[in-house]
This record gives sequence, C-alpha cells and structure tokens, in this order.
Amino acid sequence: MPTTFSLENPVTWTSVLLPILGAALALGVGWIVARVAQRAVLYWVPRAGGTAITLAPLAGQAVRYAILIFALVTALGFIGVPQTSLITVIGTASLALALSLQNTLSNVASGIMLAWIRPIAVGDYITGDGVEGVVVELGLFGTRLRSTSGLYVFTNNNKLWNGAITNHSREPRRRIDVNVTLPDTANIARARKALLSVANHDKRVLPDPAPAVIVSSFGTNTVTLQMRVWVPTPDYRAALRDLTEATKLAANKLLAAGEGGIAEVTQAEDPHVAHSGAKTPDLGPEPPPAT
Repeated sequence: MPTTFSLENPVTWTSVLLPILGAALALGVGWIVARVAQRAVLYWVPRAGGTAITLAPLAGQAVRYAILIFALVTALGFIGVPQTSLITVIGTASLALALSLQNTLSNVASGIMLAWIRPIAVGDYITGDGVEGVVVELGLFGTRLRSTSGLYVFTNNNKLWNGAITNHSREPRRRIDVNVTLPDTANIARARKALLSVANHDKRVLPDPAPAVIVSSFGTNTVTLQMRVWVPTPDYRAALRDLTEATKLAANKLLAAGEGGIAEVTQAEDPHVAHSGAKTPDLGPEPPPAT
C-alpha cells in the first residue's frame, strides 16, 4: 500500500525528500566545484610557462565538463537510478549524441590536435580559412581571435584544423618588401643608394641577410624597384610602416633632383655588387644643368 505523502511522516523524508535534496545538493556543489576548478586551471597552468598558456583554456573546459558529468551521475544515483542502468543509458545517450553532434565532436577533436601539434599559440598572429587575428584563446570547441582593429573573432577548431594556417609570429624574423615605381629615365644606381640608405638608417633592420634593392619589374615608361630588408618579427608592422614612409620621402627627393639625380643621400654599398667582388662605381657630382 503506497505511503501517504506527509511532511510529518518520516518515511516521506527518507524515501522522497532526502533523495531529491541530495540530488539537488550534488548538482549545486558540482556546478560550483566545476567553476572553481576551471578557474584554478586557468590560473595555475599558465604559470608552467611555454605552451601551457595555450593548453590552459582547453584543459579548464575539459575539467569543468568532467566534474559536471560526475555531479549529474551522482545526482541520478541519489534519486534511485541503478548504476548499471545509468551506465547503459549514458552509453546509449552518448552514442546518439555523438551521431547527432558529429561536427561539435569534430571541433573537440580538432581542438585537441591543435593543442597537441601546436601550429598556433596564444599571442600568435595567424591567418587561416578566411579568418585572421591574434590568438586569444584556444578552447575545446572553438578558437577566439582579436583582429588588428580590435574585433572579436570566433572560429570553429575544425575550420582551422582542416585548412591551411599561416602563422605570422612563429619565425624569429620576417622580410619586408617595399616597392617604388620611378620614371624609366631615373638613375637606378642612385635610386638603389637612396633606398639602401633608408634601410641602413633603421636600427630594426638586420644586417644578415643584408638589405637589398632589385629591379622587380619595368614597363614602357616606368621601372619598379623593390627594397628587401629583414627585421625581427615583433618589429614587423612598425618597421613596415616607417620604412614605407621613409622610402616615399627618398623617392620624392630623387624625383625632385631631376632626371637621374638624387639629393642628400648617404652613400651605401650595394650588397649585390659587394658580394660579387666588384665595386660600386663612383657616379661623381651631378653635371650642371644645360644652359
């Protein structure tokens, strides 16, 4: 005969209310512990240095979900769900969930592989499959980026893993190419000296490989010179901006000096000629203008 539900009946407390309270307590404690554990992982793991800062978000999320699943199993045990049946239900539900959420699980697997292979790391500037920016967080389901204009960018891990990733921050140095288009009548030797002078006056430019200026292309009435210099990767953007501006000013001086001339340019040895064993010819002073 069923027991009458009454708060004054001890059987009601032991068979109904206490299991419900225990399940609710297990869920509440599990939720709190999961959040605290995730924050602890995010705080302590990066202190190990190296790639730990990249692994911390993924590890924190994994710990959180593991604790939540354990709390849910414990809560179901409080209300009388048999463990064997519970394991069967969880296994069946997991299979159904895996079939219906293949893309989500693929993101998890891709996140694990990105953290394991480490083609990207927190703080790296990357481009990959239509997205670009500085990596802020590598999570369990997606990667968070910040664009150069400060925009929030979120992309699936699967999208990054299945596409080509260009990491602009991984190598210690990068090459800057600055193109200058001049009239075909310009004195290439003097223009080369002007551009090499710009490169040699910038302390961020590395001496090895040496700066170089080449003729990259030419047309009917123009010739395009390309200045190539190497700089440390952290200085790339600032150096590119400053060298582009300085090159523009040098080109203005070249054009203002007249055909084949250049004004106020420090002499600089051409590395291509120097490596060949020859010497840069002395151009001498500019001839006086024709009267």
